[in-house]
Amino acid sequence: MFKNHAKDGKKNICGKKIKEIRTNLPKKTSQNALSSLLQVHGLDIDKNAIQQIESGQRFVTDIELKTIAKVLDVTYETLLDEE
Repeated sequence: MFKNHAKDGKKNICGKKIKEIRTNLPKKTSQNALSSLLQVHGLDIDKNAIQQIESGQRFVTDIELKTIAKVLDVTYETLLDEE
């Protein structure tokens, strides 16, 4: 059977980790600020999309994941770690 949701029913497994890393950055970064940083790196994503990703309501493409990891200065494996 094909599964496209995480065990908890969310549409991604990286949202919780993205929020955790974003809120623990030395310069507390808002969702809007993260959106702006992603846009500078060529990823057209707005604050609402960031909120949906962090809450697990939105799927994340590999291109988005790679850019988010770059902006947050972590590996994409870190974002996929479910611990």
